[in-house]
Amino acid sequence: VTAVRTAGLNTVAAKRLARPDASVAAFIGCGVQAHSHLQALAALFPLTEIRAFGRGTMSRDTFCRSAEKLRLTAVASETAREAMHDADLIVTSVTLSPQLVPFLDARWLKPGVFVTMTDLAAPWLQESMAAFDRIIVDDLEQEASMDKPLVDPALVHGDLTGLVTGDAAGRCTADERTAFVFRGLALGDLAVAGLAYQRACECSQGALTGD
Repeated sequence: VTAVRTAGLNTVAAKRLARPDASVAAFIGCGVQAHSHLQALAALFPLTEIRAFGRGTMSRDTFCRSAEKLRLTAVASETAREAMHDADLIVTSVTLSPQLVPFLDARWLKPGVFVTMTDLAAPWLQESMAAFDRIIVDDLEQEASMDKPLVDPALVHGDLTGLVTGDAAGRCTADERTAFVFRGLALGDLAVAGLAYQRACECSQGALTGD
């Protein structure tokens, strides 16, 4: 449920913040979230190539094979900077730990890029976040109640609800560097779980009636 919910909400943001012609995606972290985001983004954008960087070569190579099954060119990158170079879309899903030292720099990114951060922006150098022209978080009210914000509140342009309703602007120019920084909402899990239960009931009834 969490994998589907996270990829779904990030795709809502991507639809409004990424360039519609995005063709190259970079994945920093190659676990469950990378796989669910690959499926969602490949369905929405005309992807032709993915680059993958992960701490474990086994998970990275498995992820590359999944991309190749979607008929995408898959590149196993040796460094995060190499993977992100010239990418149109970037998904970071780095495993969080007390030992994590930020190693991603937003100043590496090309104009027009969209980044979705499912890892609380923890692997990103906070001093580099001002390189983004537009940052959206999942919920402004939730962020205001947190002891430690995901990013400097002065850099935030709105939240996902505002993005959907039009209260927060999406991408305004082709060259903007945009980002969606995601903490996660329990309400999202509840909604997806409810839909999954409803679908299961429908399938069960169909099986009983032979439909």
